[in-house]
Amino acid sequence: MFTKIKNRMKSDEPVKYLFTGDSITHAALHTFGWRDYSEHFSERVRFEMGRVRDFVFKTGISGWTTAEVREDIEWNILQHNPDIVSIMLGMNDCATTREISQADYRDNYNFILDEIEKRNSALVMLHTMNPIWDVAKDLRGRLPEYVEIIREIGKERQLPVVDHYAFWTQKIEQAPDLFNYWMSDSIHPNNFGHIVFAHLLFRELGIFDSASNTCRLFSPGLE
Repeated sequence: MFTKIKNRMKSDEPVKYLFTGDSITHAALHTFGWRDYSEHFSERVRFEMGRVRDFVFKTGISGWTTAEVREDIEWNILQHNPDIVSIMLGMNDCATTREISQADYRDNYNFILDEIEKRNSALVMLHTMNPIWDVAKDLRGRLPEYVEIIREIGKERQLPVVDHYAFWTQKIEQAPDLFNYWMSDSIHPNNFGHIVFAHLLFRELGIFDSASNTCRLFSPGLE
């Protein structure tokens, strides 16, 4: 599934990457001044891999859902004319206070993907979100169902999915204390959690190199 993106990343032509999402991608506050996963990606690609003319844009906005991105898609995504788009949306959509039904979530997500395909023809990769603490499940207990929709959309549209939810779940089942080390609060990853995000993304894209500084960044529970 990642083959087209891998090949594009090897091109002699510069690549424009765009990371959109909500507060997890925005990474305001909860990384406490440390880099987030899109910034680790930028360091890995633009410096360590020597692709200095590649650009990485981050347009994630705290509190946003697929509805806001759909409404603001021209400014948030399309104006940048990206070559590769990374999407991590759903943590707010699944909240009971937002009233984004699963049907609307799916429709919004597909609208965003249709517009990207129609207007920019960019390659797209989807991300599932991280799991949440039990204390947050009163508000976001439907999260696994929205995660599954992302997987279904990826399968239906033949798009690659970076499945953070599955990776985190497996790791936490093996070592429950990792959940405390990787999270800032009940829903937001901290600086260590963003390293976990970045390393899984690197591995899926085939750019993980244990000799690089970015890939050697410490996060509890990572090899």
